[in-house]
Amino acid sequence: METAKIALFKGKTIRRAIHNNEWWFSVVDVVSALTESENPNDYWYKMKIRVKTEDGFELSTICRRLKLEAPDGKMRETDCANTEGIFRIIQSIPSPKAEPFKRWLAKVGYERIQEIEDPELATKRTRALYKAKGYSDAWIEKRMRGIAIREELTDEWQNRGATEQKDYAILTAEISKATFGVTPGEYKKLKGLERENLRDHMNDLELIFNMLAEASTTEIHRNEDSQGLPKLQEDAKAGGDIAGGARKQLEKKLRRPIVSKANYLKKPQNKKLL
Repeated sequence: METAKIALFKGKTIRRAIHNNEWWFSVVDVVSALTESENPNDYWYKMKIRVKTEDGFELSTICRRLKLEAPDGKMRETDCANTEGIFRIIQSIPSPKAEPFKRWLAKVGYERIQEIEDPELATKRTRALYKAKGYSDAWIEKRMRGIAIREELTDEWQNRGATEQKDYAILTAEISKATFGVTPGEYKKLKGLERENLRDHMNDLELIFNMLAEASTTEIHRNEDSQGLPKLQEDAKAGGDIAGGARKQLEKKLRRPIVSKANYLKKPQNKKLL
């Protein structure tokens, strides 16, 4: 399964992940988007009971438990369904928003097929989304480079024994603590974020030091042919220490901290990207 990501439907976040080369969407997020229920988890639970009672169909059979990022920043198993499954679930939700959502799902599915055939399209769409949200070209270049460095690092982790999302979370936290002195969860709280993407709210210097830490970790893995989570964790700290040392030197020169409560854009304008 590829790294979980966020999509947007009329301002509502829909968590999703690629599994078996297709998008799988968080069911509770879809329920929230279509019903505006204050407790979408409870709505989903009662909905499964109702459908089984009325139609004799078990909705859980078309779902799969995949790990997605929860509001607290941790990776948790969540009921997910692919496009076909979501269409079936929507049929059981009485909502005037269903038809626009169906069209949105069809568009997302079509775009995924295009991206498989031409991977550069995904990059172009991401750039366009950032541009539309008001990010500068210089920031976008750093963010896109950071995405590439991150993907290169996670590929190394996967090939060297980190097979679970929780392993990635442990290693990422190790890098962040050494680089910035805080975990990603603590960093998000500092910036007043909830489910938003932390890196989308970093300024230029924060992004640069983050890239330095992750690129350094990747090179250490390769140089030492590291294998297994304990060794990868040791490398992650070493890579973070390199960036953390550079950050402290710059902070001393600037006489101000790099780690900031500020967001790159004003918070109301920020939303998670694909």
